[in-house]
Amino acid sequence: MSGHSKWATTKHKKAVIDSRRAKSFAKLIKNIEVAAKLGGADLAGNPTLYDAVQKAKKTSVPNDNIDRAIKRGAGIGGEAVEYTTIVYEGYGPNGVALLIECLTDNKNRAAAEVRTALSRNGGTLADPGSVAYNFHRKGVIVVSGEGTTEDDVMLAALEAGAEEVEPHAQGFEVVIDASDLVSVRVALQEAGLDYESADVEFVPSLKVEIDADTARKVFRLIDALEDSDDVQNVFSNFDLTPEVQAELENDE
Repeated sequence: MSGHSKWATTKHKKAVIDSRRAKSFAKLIKNIEVAAKLGGADLAGNPTLYDAVQKAKKTSVPNDNIDRAIKRGAGIGGEAVEYTTIVYEGYGPNGVALLIECLTDNKNRAAAEVRTALSRNGGTLADPGSVAYNFHRKGVIVVSGEGTTEDDVMLAALEAGAEEVEPHAQGFEVVIDASDLVSVRVALQEAGLDYESADVEFVPSLKVEIDADTARKVFRLIDALEDSDDVQNVFSNFDLTPEVQAELENDE
């Protein structure tokens, strides 16, 4: 549920996340394969691969699976992977903007599955550029909140060049220029701060608040999109007030 992962602890989402463990593993493995293909198998010399591996480990992907993915991606042992990245633009219920990032070995299948998920759940495909203008590529680091204060995170992150620090379901979310992702991540590690993930994401410039009913519909649409093996991430521009979050927490 990328792009609004700070809401991932609502009861509405937890059961879905738990039930999709296998799909989550497969998507994390894809990220590792692509990173190894682009930058090689050496974690020390390939920060994108390093972060992909760390994220997989945090999600309990077995080490054997990770090692095999690195070898496949780097072409070690004769295996090879070939994926294409495609980003679709769309609208969800009440005009919520969506960017749907796919990583696929079959463009036609990916396009068909995205269209079907949108059409069956109150969404529509948008013309190229009509949604993307509101999103910018940013580095996003999620720092564990366990034993850490916001002041600790802000001190280390802002000094290293981060743009902002926000509350997150798992602790704190640090937003930075995509080109500064590695340097800020290293600064956080040197400050002794544990991080959950470090990714480049599409972050909206302007967010729109939605009510609980709209949120449920948007979550249902994103659930359907993420059911596709080809969809890696779904980014959106919605925001939830504390009152709406509380209402969603009461959902069974």
